[in-house]
Amino acid sequence: MIDKSEMNELRERVEDLLDNQIRDWELVRTNTYALASLKTRYLYIKDFPVILQFNPERIRSSAAKTDTASLQARPCFFCHRPEEQYGIDYNDAFDILVNPYPISSGHLTIPLKWHEDQQILPYYEDMLWLAHDLQDYAVFYNGPKCGASAPDHMHFQAMELGNLPIEMNYKKASKGIVWEGRNTVLYVLYDFMASAFLLISSDLREADYAFKQLYAQLEIKEGDSEPMMNVVTWKDEDNWKDEDNWKDEDNWKDEDNWKDEDNWKDEDNWISCIFPRKELRPSCFYAEGDANILISPATVEMAGLFITPLEKDFDKVTSEDLETILREVSISEEEKNEIVRKMIQSSSRK
Repeated sequence: MIDKSEMNELRERVEDLLDNQIRDWELVRTNTYALASLKTRYLYIKDFPVILQFNPERIRSSAAKTDTASLQARPCFFCHRPEEQYGIDYNDAFDILVNPYPISSGHLTIPLKWHEDQQILPYYEDMLWLAHDLQDYAVFYNGPKCGASAPDHMHFQAMELGNLPIEMNYKKASKGIVWEGRNTVLYVLYDFMASAFLLISSDLREADYAFKQLYAQLEIKEGDSEPMMNVVTWKDEDNWKDEDNWKDEDNWKDEDNWKDEDNWKDEDNWISCIFPRKELRPSCFYAEGDANILISPATVEMAGLFITPLEKDFDKVTSEDLETILREVSISEEEKNEIVRKMIQSSSRK
């Protein structure tokens, strides 16, 4: 079991960091206070509620140029930080920083201490630890061609729970079991907002193993370093303990096994949603005239929080537009089903 006092200490240090950066850094103070006046709309994709936010300060991220030439032409902003920006050391590997262009209050950026390309596979376990230690935060990862504005420097982001519709929407989704461990289940989500897989686990190392099994079945396009994907992870102590939330209890081989606390490595559960991708941006991003919509999906959009830096898009976007955007950047149903087939086939050989 992990020492809860260490978790509480980190959370307190993060709260102090947020307060101090708001006090000491005018950019953070201005943009944090502006969050209170941001306009929002509430829409639905396939009966799942989503949020549309008008946030003009996010234009830097939405319109960021991430091609090789553009990256080489600018200094890495994680290696060359503003003088006002300071952070918290995390396990001698990451720095926890306040994002000066927040989507919500408490928006953190968590870069690796050394310059290394964005890649999830070696650091998924760190993502689980961060979700555990930060408490009440969702930690998310934008792939190098899936919304990362700094694909040349490995980093996570985090925001307080209660901001991403995925936190509730996954509970209503139709699920099918793809892989089972002793304390871990990997699901495929059917007829969801976007093509997605759901990993629920109380065992950090088993969760890491299950993620790597899924990763191994995802396509890596020619010239890319990893499969295109977005990932969001958080802790949820109620999901497995509340029987009303069990959608697939008939599929469990031994229901009592999950209720025996001796088998639990941690009293809470990690929830990870993995969104395999096939495109960086939807066709509307490149369209001209009235057809243009400047939405460039990253993890928060895949998770149901859509950021529009232009007011014209905020006013006109429909549920159908958002559904089309997610469909165009996500893998197809056929591709998702092929991943499921390969996962099940691989498991049956063991």
